Amino acid sequence: MLVVTAYPMLYALWLSLFRYDLRFPGERRFVGLENYLSVLSSETWWQALSNTLLITVASVSLELLLGFVFALVMQRALIGRRLVRTAVLVPYGIITVVAAMSWRFAFDPTTGFVNALLGLEGAWLAQSGSAFFVIIQTEVWKTTPFMALLLLAGLTLVPEDLLRAARVDGANAWQRFFRVTLPQMRPVIGVALLFRTLDAFRIFDTVFVQTRGAQGTETVSMVGYNALITRLNLGLGSAVSVLIFLCVLAIAALYLKGFGSDMSRREES
Repeated sequence: MLVVTAYPMLYALWLSLFRYDLRFPGERRFVGLENYLSVLSSETWWQALSNTLLITVASVSLELLLGFVFALVMQRALIGRRLVRTAVLVPYGIITVVAAMSWRFAFDPTTGFVNALLGLEGAWLAQSGSAFFVIIQTEVWKTTPFMALLLLAGLTLVPEDLLRAARVDGANAWQRFFRVTLPQMRPVIGVALLFRTLDAFRIFDTVFVQTRGAQGTETVSMVGYNALITRLNLGLGSAVSVLIFLCVLAIAALYLKGFGSDMSRREES
């Protein structure tokens, strides 16, 4: 862990304190927090952060909703249960770049089938709003099976005795779901949301393949890529990487505080 995780993180933190451009290696010098101030004072960073949060919130919310639907279908399927589970999990087994390219070609105005199917002529990835729609739908299609798999595991942990007792007490299906199933699954939901939120916040490949950040769709990972790889600015790119890491830590802390405190109260009760 020290070799593959701690050292790269500490080295990135160290590089972020220098003005270090590979195009001008002789001009390397210590600048302290200047790179961070440059990033945080840039409109590009804040626009990319808002884009990232939009994609994250929208995709994870849809994945949670659809994941519950698929999990319930997989749990209650009486005929062809293995076939149903395999079909639901197929998109998650596809490489993200391949999935992004497939959706890009599907929405292409000349070679795609979406416009022909809907009777439209617009270029979906040439406008900001529709480009975000395609990106979010690609993420939802690709990673909803992961959410469904975790939620299916949570559904199997709900005691059947509680559901039978609620049915005997006169609770209908909706009441049993919201008052028995969901409270029992809260830890699993927290883990699923945490994993997918952290993964969605670091989105890069889907945006890179479909728009390359054009039409105002640039994310924080693309800001780091452009600074570090395209412009070879190790100092600025490392500062962006450290800021992304701090954002991920903040998201994880919020989830653990919310769901962790609830689990502690349940254990005490």
